[in-house]
Amino acid sequence: MNTRDIDYRSGTANLRGYLAVKATSEKRPGVLVFHEGLGLGDFAMERARRLADHGYVALAADMFGERRQAADLQQAMTLIGGLRANPAELRARARPALAALTALPEVDAIRCAAIGFCFGGTVALELARDGADLKAVASFHGVLSTTQPAAEGAVRTSVLVLTGADDPLAPPDQVLAFENEMRAAKVADWQVISYGNTLHGFANPSADGSIMKAALYDARADRRSWAAMQDLFDEMLA
Repeated sequence: MNTRDIDYRSGTANLRGYLAVKATSEKRPGVLVFHEGLGLGDFAMERARRLADHGYVALAADMFGERRQAADLQQAMTLIGGLRANPAELRARARPALAALTALPEVDAIRCAAIGFCFGGTVALELARDGADLKAVASFHGVLSTTQPAAEGAVRTSVLVLTGADDPLAPPDQVLAFENEMRAAKVADWQVISYGNTLHGFANPSADGSIMKAALYDARADRRSWAAMQDLFDEMLA
């Protein structure tokens, strides 16, 4: 497997992503991986490599610039705050990652998807709301609320939300609001899978409650959610 850094820009922000791909003579589907609130680190990179093992070209994007990482929840909230408060800016920060991915010679630009974890799940959903040219989007324990809901007909991708039933960052009222948003926007293909007795951060093995008490890894939900994502990709990226 080949891995390397990919430098790209969004306005004045210098962004440094992480690419994982197996050697190939044929173009392959591309997948963006959006990191959690702590920044682009080992977890998102490992998921990029796992996707490459599945046969995709995976780019773990940098949403903060200079590959900055937070050491604690307070620092993470500082990095996230401005982007979460302004979906237009968040979407503008995410678009260049998709452009960088589709420009790669290994990538079949008409067969691309995006996934994200926690904050990254929110980013993936905002790309979908923005009308990004993607075949599929999957959000793992992402925040589902937004101040700029999808307009009717704007979402052109299949949408998969994977959430913990006991995640305080995605409470039942916000899950219902998201479902109603999808209905109002007349999204052709969307689904929400809720894992019982499951908190935030269930897909990350390092989530042990030390940074956020409500973030706790769940091996079963991790396994099932990844399988659900893979099933969607097998259908939409074939």
